[in-house]
Amino acid sequence: MRNTIKGKNLDVPARDRAYAEAKLSRLERLLDDSSEAVVEFSTESHRSAETSHIVDVSLVVKGRPLRGTGRAATHRAAIDMVLDKLERQVVSYKDKPLMKRRLASRRAASLRSFPADETGADEPAEQPQVVKIKRFAIEPMFEEDAVARMEELGHSFFIFVNAENEQLAVLYRRTDGDYGLIEPTIGGQYTPGSRGRRTGPGKA
Repeated sequence: MRNTIKGKNLDVPARDRAYAEAKLSRLERLLDDSSEAVVEFSTESHRSAETSHIVDVSLVVKGRPLRGTGRAATHRAAIDMVLDKLERQVVSYKDKPLMKRRLASRRAASLRSFPADETGADEPAEQPQVVKIKRFAIEPMFEEDAVARMEELGHSFFIFVNAENEQLAVLYRRTDGDYGLIEPTIGGQYTPGSRGRRTGPGKA
């Protein structure tokens, strides 16, 4: 893996440069020689002391960019933060082909065994209630991994942190058998998704 370490309007101390190179070696076992990593150090004096040291890391893995940012009281702490994020993204990215095959197999099996609706038309439906609460740790994952996890749990929706943009998202099963993805925005208005298969909360 080829590494480029630089500073934005600052000279990177030799000890911080060596620390970054040592930490990047954690990713080398997951990537091939064609991968690239660019690490940029910067500081923002207007921020609080706890987030004034910033490290941005950009990876190119098989032509696909992966990016992360760490903000901490020191550049070394920021390096630890951002590389932990990127390591999870790289592992998830490498597992995506396997997850796609598993998902395709599960969907095919689901279509073959989809049960007919046996609900009596004349029987009044009971009012749905909250009967169970689950709590679980959220970690970044890609959409395909979230779909596979939702299918494993047997749920009709799944909340996760999207590894591509590190934003909270809600995956749900649509009535036509496909999946929808809700990406909340604070104080924003609903905007249709850019991909045809993605829908907003206004469409079932």
